[in-house]
Amino acid sequence: MDQGRESRWEKDAMTVEIMFALVTAGVLAALVFGVLLVPAMVVGVSEPAGKGLLVVGAVLAGAAAVWRVVRVLLRFDARRRQGR
Repeated sequence: MDQGRESRWEKDAMTVEIMFALVTAGVLAALVFGVLLVPAMVVGVSEPAGKGLLVVGAVLAGAAAVWRVVRVLLRFDARRRQGR
């Protein structure tokens, strides 16, 4: 096999890992958003505070999703470089 070229198996493994990262990032983002917003909805907050929580929840959810994708893909790359 050519040096420096990825096999079909390696490409498929990377595709699966990318999809895993994206799906788990979406779930994590939804959980972070929900943890912040659901208590505010149950307690009932004023409109400005509600909008503020919505913005903070969206920012934190986006940051958590990006963190998850980067973490999963860096871990996959480290394992790939070790030959596992």
